[in-house]
Amino acid sequence: QVQLVESGGGLVQAGGSLRLSCAASGPTWSTFGMGWFRQAPGKEREFVAAISWRTTNTYHADSVKGRFTISGDDHKNTIFLQMNSLKPEDTAVYYCAASDQPAALTSTRGVFSRASYRYWGQGTQVTVSS
Repeated sequence: QVQLVESGGGLVQAGGSLRLSCAASGPTWSTFGMGWFRQAPGKEREFVAAISWRTTNTYHADSVKGRFTISGDDHKNTIFLQMNSLKPEDTAVYYCAASDQPAALTSTRGVFSRASYRYWGQGTQVTVSS
């Protein structure tokens, strides 16, 4: 069972920056990519960004393009989410996820889908004040 542990959340003012980290342990050789999702109160969990280990392609939701950047190190089984120009609407619990479905990460639709990710972290709170 792959285990994921997020860190780096916190409280920041609008326009500020935060960097989230996610460390994977266990049989990480079985994963083909990792990503970030977020869930605000009363809303569904939504895709934020992902990285494919096989292609090294990165993907970002339109709502965060130009502000957030995902990066990662396959060998260290760690990914990061650099979040700049934060807005109050970015406030949410951010979850790290890992996929063991190679076919699911070959399309943008698959990358964006929660169903493509088997493993999930406990989440880290990000709060952006106005």
